[in-house]
Amino acid sequence: MHSGEKIVFENHKLVVPDDPIVPYIEGDGTGPDIWRAAVRVVDRAVELCWPGKRKFVWKEVLAGEKAFREMGNWLPQETIQAFQEYRVGIKGPLTTPVGEGIRSLNVALRMILDLYACVRPVRYFPGVPSPVKEPQKVDMVVFRENTEDVYVGFELESDKQETKDLLDHLLKKYGWRIRPDSGIAIKPISKTGSRRLIKAAIEYALAKGRKSVTLVHKGNIQKFTEGAFRKWGYELARESYRDEVVSWDECNGNPPPGKILMKDAIADIFFQQTLLRPEEFDVIATMNLNGDYMSDALAAQVGGIGMAPGGNINYESGYALFEATHGTAPKYANLDKVNPSSVILSGAMMLEYLGWPEAAARIEKGLEKTFASKKVTYDLARLMEGAEEVSCSRFADLVCANMEKLS
Repeated sequence: MHSGEKIVFENHKLVVPDDPIVPYIEGDGTGPDIWRAAVRVVDRAVELCWPGKRKFVWKEVLAGEKAFREMGNWLPQETIQAFQEYRVGIKGPLTTPVGEGIRSLNVALRMILDLYACVRPVRYFPGVPSPVKEPQKVDMVVFRENTEDVYVGFELESDKQETKDLLDHLLKKYGWRIRPDSGIAIKPISKTGSRRLIKAAIEYALAKGRKSVTLVHKGNIQKFTEGAFRKWGYELARESYRDEVVSWDECNGNPPPGKILMKDAIADIFFQQTLLRPEEFDVIATMNLNGDYMSDALAAQVGGIGMAPGGNINYESGYALFEATHGTAPKYANLDKVNPSSVILSGAMMLEYLGWPEAAARIEKGLEKTFASKKVTYDLARLMEGAEEVSCSRFADLVCANMEKLS
């Protein structure tokens, strides 16, 4: 078996060998089914683009139920070390233990590796059923800050002594009158975390020739957290991207040729406008909780979360972990039934990130042809007139066959 080489990060850039070692977690529930399907598609795309020249060397690492079963630990240290050593990885969906252990395995991995940007591209594939009239107008990339907000877990439970102590302190120090039976959560939003996330969104927009970056926030109410996020975004654009980015106020919404428009939207209005005028949005930069809501809501417009890829990336260190964005669906485990598109598209995202865009493009075209043929998994077949329901593995076969037909 070929041993492969490590991906390294030099001079702020990934250096990717032709045979990179990539750790993977197959996931819980339906994870093994969709991973088996997805890895065949990813490997076939690479083989078709660079026959005999490039190949992934996959290295399984454990997390979730399989790790707990085999090692007595939901997230073994060896898994964390593997992602640190090999830098770029991919994973299926993971179960979060209820009432014990880690709050969330997904959040833990993001925090430990400081994967501050959750990147969620949302686009429509023709033929995929959608609840909206013009889903083809949805073409956005959400940059969700991954390490702050209420997800850091600074919480105190109602009626505990430490909670009462904090409430007493807040009343005496700040005059904050909070109901005594309240639970408390602290929501940190830092200038450092906000600026590096918004920087990543701007750099992406510049690299991909996108038209705008929208800062989505609830700053009208949360002035010193979400409002500060908005303020810091505009400051960053003025200080570091004066020649490339122009704000809405500076150009009244009409940027000069070659410049990216920076604007902002209040979160609740943003949800409405993405339904009514999705074509007005391109790259989105937002905080953790907003980003969680909106990326799933946008995915619903283009066929559901089973179609949504995601990547958790630290652009400053090169670390990245790509993942299925949906849950484990345990009732369908080992039935070879569910849609593997989320992991397949996350694999395409990973190929793009590694600098192998030709293979990513081939996967997307293969998926397009497969969806157009109406030979799809049950979740799509039940909503498509005249569709043929196929298994998870058969869907992967069809995608591979359609990739092979591409010139």
